[in-house]
Amino acid sequence: MASPRAVQLSLRKPTHAVCVVGVETLVNVYSDVPKGAKTFGVSGSSEVKIYMVYDPSRVAEPAGWAHWPLDANVDMVVVADTVSQDLHDFKVKVSYFESQEAAALAHSVLYLTAVDVSLDVDTGRTGKVKKSSGDKKTWRWGPGGSGAILLVNCDRDIHGSREDLHANHLRSLEDLQDMSPMVLSCGGPDELFESHKLVLKASLSDSRRLKVFCARGGTSLSNYKQVLGPRHSSYEVERHSGERTIQFYVEGLAFPDASFSGLLSLSVSLVDTRPLSEVSVFTDSVTFRVAPWIMTPNTQPPLELYVCSVTDIHGRNDKFLEDMSHLATKANCKLVVCPRAENRNDRWIQDELEFGYIDAPHKSFPVVFDSPRNRGLRDFALKRILGPDFGYVTREIELAGASGLDSFGNLDVSPPVRVGNIDYPLGRILIGGSFPKPSGRRMARVVRDFLQAQQVQAPVELYSDWLSVGHVDEFLSFVPTSDQKGFRLLLASPSACLQLFQEKKEEGYGEAEQFDGLKHKTKRSINDILADKHLRRDSAHVQKCIDWNREVLKRELGLSESDIVDIPQLFFLKGAYAEAFFPDMVNMVVLGKYLGIPKPFGPLINGRCCLEEKVRSLLEPLGLRCVFIDDFLFYHQLLGEIHCGTNVRRKPFTFRWWNSVP
Repeated sequence: MASPRAVQLSLRKPTHAVCVVGVETLVNVYSDVPKGAKTFGVSGSSEVKIYMVYDPSRVAEPAGWAHWPLDANVDMVVVADTVSQDLHDFKVKVSYFESQEAAALAHSVLYLTAVDVSLDVDTGRTGKVKKSSGDKKTWRWGPGGSGAILLVNCDRDIHGSREDLHANHLRSLEDLQDMSPMVLSCGGPDELFESHKLVLKASLSDSRRLKVFCARGGTSLSNYKQVLGPRHSSYEVERHSGERTIQFYVEGLAFPDASFSGLLSLSVSLVDTRPLSEVSVFTDSVTFRVAPWIMTPNTQPPLELYVCSVTDIHGRNDKFLEDMSHLATKANCKLVVCPRAENRNDRWIQDELEFGYIDAPHKSFPVVFDSPRNRGLRDFALKRILGPDFGYVTREIELAGASGLDSFGNLDVSPPVRVGNIDYPLGRILIGGSFPKPSGRRMARVVRDFLQAQQVQAPVELYSDWLSVGHVDEFLSFVPTSDQKGFRLLLASPSACLQLFQEKKEEGYGEAEQFDGLKHKTKRSINDILADKHLRRDSAHVQKCIDWNREVLKRELGLSESDIVDIPQLFFLKGAYAEAFFPDMVNMVVLGKYLGIPKPFGPLINGRCCLEEKVRSLLEPLGLRCVFIDDFLFYHQLLGEIHCGTNVRRKPFTFRWWNSVP
């Protein structure tokens, strides 16, 4: 609310003023005082509450019919508690006296017209607009916080068009559900609005990031007129005779980013048009925060599993699709196959997009984040996923093209964690980069800035530039568990693999061969692998890189060693960068308790793969089910695995993001 404004009184003629119901109006009792007056008294209509503001150390409240002193800085405030039926129908009289017993020297009369002007939104975050006289301008985080929430209208309710936010008119009534309601109260005598107007405004910068539609009821789209937006930062409200409230709908046009905090403000002003220079009588303001884009970790239940149908020199990947279908059935998850005509033989669907969602008290829907890699799948999200209640967002890299680290295999998110005294109830985003190296590949700033600006999943940058592809999903994954912790972090571990092979050698299985069962790969015995100095040297280097990340993850996610499971995995160096020696088992797809793990083709001990048996022994006691799937020809040989070639849309968090405190 605006601070009280002062009304000047006159002894010569009555004063007329407009006030807003429930809002204090300061009356200047010193503006025209008769000579000799030492005190004053006040009376008024029953609809007007009159208050005196004074310093109790300087003046005592008069008793009975006593008057207030004029020399003690006593201020008078009036508040109307109901709307006027006619112009000037409320009265306040100020009488001036020389002494307590003497008759009044003179009187000042104030006639008030009280109007109801208020701009209201869902500040209580209940999904409903309630009228409020509190602070609507300040947006507060946390369970006791307040402030309205705005969704970016990034879905597409009408087929064959871009996101709804690009339209300059309402395209369907369903689209109103994606917007935040806002109500303007405008009760008062119709005659008043012949000399006063209501003006709805946004700052120039805010008007580029929102649109406001005025609703006049009915089922016709023509009843909903865009009144504010990128080309219109001010709107003179069309108030109809007798109208007491006007309904508006507000949509967001932009997600928080480096140059945008996510806060947007709107105001309405009651303006007196009679003076040569128009005068604002009262202004009410509201502030929205644009809902952030939120990622979902592997611990959230799966809803849809996406995979691509492709063909290469080995034929069609039908067997892999069949295996994915069986896995999805076990997990009670829908399988979505992207056909070759839509993926243009690009199988790396994890690299192309990341599923998340946006959430407001009145509406939530999934939003796909399209990466800037722009290969064969570049149109898939926009053309096939974007739709009713399924939004789309992307970030493009200006001038320079995308690097491998801009693919979303290099983007992950942890489960909810507590780090010291700080809670991250929606987890923390993980991306890979070149740190601690002084230079190297990093995820593009435009993507990093976007992720950081969402605030609710504070990103952690890991070291992934030691890998040829350079993605975090090549050395880590999270899996859900049924114990109190709720999850485990899986890390690829060359040391664990070499230790396992050493144990098998000592048990007499040194001649058992890696890649047993593969036709297109030279087999290597456990003895040969353990004797390979180059492979051991490469493994030591990779372990050092992973251990650096291990310490960062423990520190930034508040993890202990018991929260981490080391998955046996070997790497070799090709030039300065590492590649998986056999299918990379941490690069798995997680569907609830079912894990689709790349089949490692490890040495067979008593007819069973010792690598698979080791992983089962580590994970199945946690309530997980390991399903090993052959991805060697279609994925591993192309420097990717199952996680790279799949994508999962998951159930959103039940925790509401505005209850967090970033």
